[in-house]
Amino acid sequence: MTFPFTDSGPVAFGGDLPGRADLVVIGGGVIGVSTALFAARQGLSVALLEKGRIAAEQSARNWGWIRVQGRDLDEVPIALEAQTLWRALDAECGGRLGVRQVGVTYLARSERDMAGFADWLAQAQPLGVSSQMLDRAGMRAMLNGPDAPWVGALHTPTDLKGEPWVAVPELARLAQAAGAAIRERCAVRGLDLEGGRVTGVITEAGRIRCGAVVLAGGAWSSMFLRRHGVDTPQLSVRSTVLATGPLPQVVATAAVDDKLAFRPRADGGYMLAPAAYAELYLGPDVLRHLKYYLPLALSGAFDTHLRGPQPAGWPDAFSTPRRWSGAEVSPFERMRILDPGPNMAKVSEITRRFHGLYPQVGRIARQAAWGGMIDVLPDVVPVVDRVPQLPGLTVVTGMCGHGFGIGPAFGRIAVDLATGADPGHDLTRFRIGRFSDGSKLRRGPNL
Repeated sequence: MTFPFTDSGPVAFGGDLPGRADLVVIGGGVIGVSTALFAARQGLSVALLEKGRIAAEQSARNWGWIRVQGRDLDEVPIALEAQTLWRALDAECGGRLGVRQVGVTYLARSERDMAGFADWLAQAQPLGVSSQMLDRAGMRAMLNGPDAPWVGALHTPTDLKGEPWVAVPELARLAQAAGAAIRERCAVRGLDLEGGRVTGVITEAGRIRCGAVVLAGGAWSSMFLRRHGVDTPQLSVRSTVLATGPLPQVVATAAVDDKLAFRPRADGGYMLAPAAYAELYLGPDVLRHLKYYLPLALSGAFDTHLRGPQPAGWPDAFSTPRRWSGAEVSPFERMRILDPGPNMAKVSEITRRFHGLYPQVGRIARQAAWGGMIDVLPDVVPVVDRVPQLPGLTVVTGMCGHGFGIGPAFGRIAVDLATGADPGHDLTRFRIGRFSDGSKLRRGPNL
C-alpha cells in the first residue's frame, strides 16, 4: 500500500496552464477533484490547481467511510446521492476505488446512547435511510461476538467504504480523461478581481482568466478567504489513523464506539482510529473564533484536546502571514503538504483496544500511521455556498471529517452553484452567511 503523503517524486499531474477557463477549481482533494470531473463532463473548460499533490492532505488520510448513518438531516439526501455516485464511479474504474458495501455500526455503551441513536433514526427514516437498531444479541452477531460492554447498536447495512489514497487520484484521472486540466505543485495565490467580481486567479505560474472559481481548500480555505476580506470561523484539528498489516478477517463491518473506530481494508488489513479524539492547536484564529466554539466545548459532546501553538507554516500558526500580494510567495507554497504526523500514544492505545476486542488476530503489525488536519466549523456542518461578497466564487469547505464519503455529491453540487444551475438540494443549512446574519447556530449530531 502506497500513501501519497509526501511531495517527493515526479508530479502525476502536470503540463501547461491554460490562459483561460470556464471554471478554476482550487484544491485537489476529493471535492475539488469531483468538481473538476463533473464540470468537464458538462463540457466546461476547467482547470484544477493543487498547491501540493492530489489527495495528499485530508482526502487521503481519513477513515474511508462512505456513510449516511449519523449525518445531519440536511446532509442525508446529499450523502445518499454520493453513495450512488461512488458506486457508478467505482464501476467505471473497474473496482479500483475500493468501494464495497460493508455497513456502518455505531456501538452503544448505555441506554442513553441507544436513545440518541433511536432519536436520529426516527428523524432520518422518512429520508430513505436503511438504518436499524440492533439489540445486544444482534450487535454481537454482527461483530463476531467481541467481549465488550456494548448494549446494542445503530447499523446501516447499505453504507460503504472506499480506499481514499487510491480513489481520489483515480477520480483525478477520470477528470483528466474528460478534459480537465490538472496541475499539481501550483498554488493559487489569490483571486483576480475586477469591479469586485472574480475574473480569474493568480497562481505561482501565472494568471488564468475565468468567470467562476470553486474553492475546496480544506484546512487552508479560511486563510484564502480572509485574504479577500471574507471571515469564516473555520478551524482545523488533528486526527490520527493507523493502517494495520494484513490480519485474519474477524469482522466485516465498519464500527465505532466512544474510543475506537475500525473497518476492513481491501488488502486484508484494518483501519483503526481513536474515534472522535481530536487535537486543537492554538493560533490566532482559535482565539478570534472562541465565541463560536465555546458552546461546543462546554457541551462535552466532542473529545477535543487543546495543544500548544501551531508549528511554523501551518495555516493558523502565529507566524503565518495573513496578507500577501499576487507577486509574493504565499503560505500555500511555503507548505505544500500539511502533514502533522500521528499521535503515537493514540496509535498504541487503539492497537491495544482492537487486540482486546479480537485477540484471535494475533500480533498486530503497523503498516503505517499518520495524522491529518480536519477542517471544522462550530455547528459541525460545512459551508457550501456562493460567496455574496465575491461574485463568481463558490466555496465548499468545513467538512468536519465527513468530506470523503459525501465528496462526489458536493462536487457535483459545486458545479451547479458555480454555473448558476439548480443544485437539486436545499442548501440553506450550509450557507456561508449563517455566521454573520444573526442566525442561531444549530449544532449537527455528534454521531
